[in-house]
Amino acid sequence: MRKKTRPWQPELKRQAGPLYLAIADRLAADLQSGRIVPGQQLPTQRALASQLGIDFTTVSRGYAEARRRGLIDATIGRGTFVRAPLRETADRSPVDMSMNLPPQPADIDLADLVRDGVTTVTARPDFLSLMTYRDSAGTLEDRAAGARWLQGRLADVPLSRLLIAGGTQAAITAILTSYAKAGDRILTEDLTYPGLRAAAEHLGLWLEGIAMDDEGMLPAALEAACAAGRAKLLYCVPTLHNPTTATMSEQRRHEIIAIARRHNLTIIEDDAYGPLVRKAPPAIAALAPDITIYLGGLAKVLNPALRVTYMVVPDTRMADRLTSALRATSLMPPPLMLALATHWIVEGIAGRLLGALRQEAIARQRLVSARLPRTDIRTAPEAYHIWLKLPPAWPRATFVAHLQRQGVAVAPSDAFAVTDTPPEAVRLCLGAAPDQTKLDQALSAVGDALAQRCEVFATTIV
Repeated sequence: MRKKTRPWQPELKRQAGPLYLAIADRLAADLQSGRIVPGQQLPTQRALASQLGIDFTTVSRGYAEARRRGLIDATIGRGTFVRAPLRETADRSPVDMSMNLPPQPADIDLADLVRDGVTTVTARPDFLSLMTYRDSAGTLEDRAAGARWLQGRLADVPLSRLLIAGGTQAAITAILTSYAKAGDRILTEDLTYPGLRAAAEHLGLWLEGIAMDDEGMLPAALEAACAAGRAKLLYCVPTLHNPTTATMSEQRRHEIIAIARRHNLTIIEDDAYGPLVRKAPPAIAALAPDITIYLGGLAKVLNPALRVTYMVVPDTRMADRLTSALRATSLMPPPLMLALATHWIVEGIAGRLLGALRQEAIARQRLVSARLPRTDIRTAPEAYHIWLKLPPAWPRATFVAHLQRQGVAVAPSDAFAVTDTPPEAVRLCLGAAPDQTKLDQALSAVGDALAQRCEVFATTIV
């Protein structure tokens, strides 16, 4: 006969940091001390909120954090139960901060969200239509949902100028194959999206890097590059630039547009992270729609599984040409994922998820401020990543190798550099850690490394 256990009554001590983390921490401590045991049922979220005199949302986030740590299981209709402790080795699992993933929100179970969405989509009467070939640039329904998603960045987009690609990489490839030929120059920031580098190399195109400052691409450097030789395309990430997090001011955007007009450049605006910024400057495509191809992808901002990118082009002639290119290079966007994206957008789920992701990003950036307070970092409150400039004592290759031995992977500047002289810097992606506790451990490893001289970790060659 199982021994009857007393209901869990946590004692939350005053501590720095969010209260929901204190709930998860207390759960872990009480499990370790034996105050609660595996299999014990916990109070409902509303009951615990009433018991502690705190907001229901705080308790919900605390339980979600505990579930991510493997402390509890929750089943609809049964309740929430304590799990057996995870092995200590799980806590030492590596963190791949080289991949720029959206973080797991504290108060949303993304796996459940996807399961529910797929269940809804597959229950549709027309589900079988998703099992066949569909329009290469998306159906009218899907494009209307795309226009709705883009409303915060581009108002009133005509559906005749909106296309859908199976991810931003597919969109970039279609553009480059349509408007450039082997040997052509493509202008971009001197640190740029690795996917652009890969596509350009595959197609035999020459990337020319434009120098940057804290606002991104420098107008004078762009003007000089245009004067030095003819180019047709300019690719840029003007909002939360990857990898530096720089955001162009509206004035800088107007300056870039003016140069593009003088030299007949078509701008490819990759707005991968634009929706995260609550007070972002206008999109370049909103300021110069006649010369800009706008890319608004879901994979980088919501989830990598959503290989859906909305393309807004200057006119219907270009729309027809790029539709043909999409058909030739990727045939069509993945129907099931596109149906899920449309469902999420129409039902408001995508907007709520974006808000939760933004709040999680802000919380994780606060951890950066706490753990790396005296470092040369470029970042922004809503960014999923940071750009760390290394001190002179740390060559980037040595720094990356040292962190790898500590179980933390980061991306060196070489992965983004267009020039032959990459800076001594690395990108750290905050969304890769499954929770804030694991991120805190990874950031502590980074801080510990920066506090010491690299000679201590030099490998002996024999």
